[in-house]
Amino acid sequence: MAIGVRPLKYLLGWLIAGTRGGVTRAKIIEALLENPQNANQLANTLGMDYRTIRHHLKILQKNRIITTAGDGYGTTYFLTVEMEENYDIFKEILNKLWKKQKREKKK
Repeated sequence: MAIGVRPLKYLLGWLIAGTRGGVTRAKIIEALLENPQNANQLANTLGMDYRTIRHHLKILQKNRIITTAGDGYGTTYFLTVEMEENYDIFKEILNKLWKKQKREKKK
């Protein structure tokens, strides 16, 4: 594992699988990989409340998972280079989360 990858793995594990809003943050990350968007576009794409999206964008930006270009209403969000380079780690965490949720539903 390269330097910096292990801390990113722990950070993503906490942001996605370890907190209540993890599923929403995972959806945002997946959407931004496909297409950088502003908060309003993300809210429409994901069918979620604008304020909820803004909250999760702030968390992802604070933790250096996403970055921005522009300002104000035109602020566009996209994944950081580090996140793009380590997207496989995110997918691994996400797969474990989905498997866990499926097991819990069967109970």
